[in-house]
Amino acid sequence: MASALILLPVYAHYLSAPVYALMILYTGFSALIQIVVTYSFDVSLYNYFHEYKSDPPKLAAYVSSAFAFILLLSLATGIVLAFVGDFVFAKVYDNSISFYPYGLLSVVTGVFQSVFKVNNSLLQTQEKAVAFLRMNVLSLSLIAAGTFIGLYLFPDSLIGPIGGRLVAVTLTGLWVLWRVYRQFGWHVDFSFLNPTLSFNHPQFIYQVILWFNNVYDRVVLSRFLPLTQVAIYDLAAKCLMAVEFVLTGFYNSFFPKVLGITALQVHKKTTPEINRYYHGLTAVTILLVAGSVLVLPPVFQWFVQKPAFLAAIRWFPFVAVTYLLRSLRFFVAMPYAAIKYSKPLPIFYGVIVATKVGGMFLLIPSYGIMGLLVATWIGYIVEIAVLYFGVRSKFEMTFNVFKLIVAPLTLAVVIVIFEPLFGTAFPFLTHLAYVLVAGLLLLWAYRNEIRVFKLSNLIK
Repeated sequence: MASALILLPVYAHYLSAPVYALMILYTGFSALIQIVVTYSFDVSLYNYFHEYKSDPPKLAAYVSSAFAFILLLSLATGIVLAFVGDFVFAKVYDNSISFYPYGLLSVVTGVFQSVFKVNNSLLQTQEKAVAFLRMNVLSLSLIAAGTFIGLYLFPDSLIGPIGGRLVAVTLTGLWVLWRVYRQFGWHVDFSFLNPTLSFNHPQFIYQVILWFNNVYDRVVLSRFLPLTQVAIYDLAAKCLMAVEFVLTGFYNSFFPKVLGITALQVHKKTTPEINRYYHGLTAVTILLVAGSVLVLPPVFQWFVQKPAFLAAIRWFPFVAVTYLLRSLRFFVAMPYAAIKYSKPLPIFYGVIVATKVGGMFLLIPSYGIMGLLVATWIGYIVEIAVLYFGVRSKFEMTFNVFKLIVAPLTLAVVIVIFEPLFGTAFPFLTHLAYVLVAGLLLLWAYRNEIRVFKLSNLIK
């Protein structure tokens, strides 16, 4: 994820908007292949590793067989797509891109990405933090270097970024396989995988659905709009990923504590301490959204000079609105992890994604990128409602409505109304006004806390 953001200036310098859009479509396809051939072993390793760790021979057979299964599934997937890839691409992408040769290269990339991802889970489960850090820094460095060299040698062509990434992930993937089989030996005993596969089936369906939820919007956009519009939307979304990184970092920092609190409860419910985490996350989200809308446009203009790419700036505020619903989504999703209630999630997300994708097919032909964003907002609202009502009978949720819902939605409404009216003519003043609105909302939301806050205590 970080490489996509870090490499944006390089992409913008060496690629035209249509070629950039094609690269994004192939990268999304590669991510789907990664999910397919991983088959959720990145998740199941967490659970089943500890069942076998007291018996080293069984553990070695299990881990080695899991990687053997992934390699066999990768081979089967590659053979099938070699014959039907053109047909699939013609139906899915409406002839906007072809399977050969870059689709086939993307398959290979997805395979080695899956090997690397499963190894990441293995290192985390073994608590090998240093090895985990080194492997990921190496991977990021190779991807960045391979992409830059590829683009430098072959500017404005797909072979540069796709070929550069392929070389990088192949090297790291082969290195991972060598380390795994050196440590655990070569075993092919699929009897060890029977309980794992029964666990993996629903997880796999869930991950595929999430791919549609997170990536398929670019595919739908490419069916109705020129590739330049796909590039513009993706650039706007990528730039706002900075908000995603911060929010995910904050969330991951307190989520284990939330799980620890709920684990000690007899009657599962939210508490004032749990709510404070999510209320605080919402406050951070409001500040990040308002701040990013103000700061990102001039920064983007400094890095990017091509007029076709600069058109992405007008969509920054509308993409940022999406994040104002993120903390509420985290909140209603929390009980499912807290009580290990994952069985209905594939069904729930099937409904959510069907609503979102259906909205895109209805709205994009008439409203373009704005139609896609509206469909995304509708999808988020449906997701929050479905997750909330789906677990309400098993987990009691109470919260401050203003802090968690009213404040972020008020800023969202302000941006959606005022951006079309004044954002183009007076961008700086309009975006500065969003920051002021965000500050006023938070002052009102936390007025009681501010009354009892003593600056002298902070200074001490």
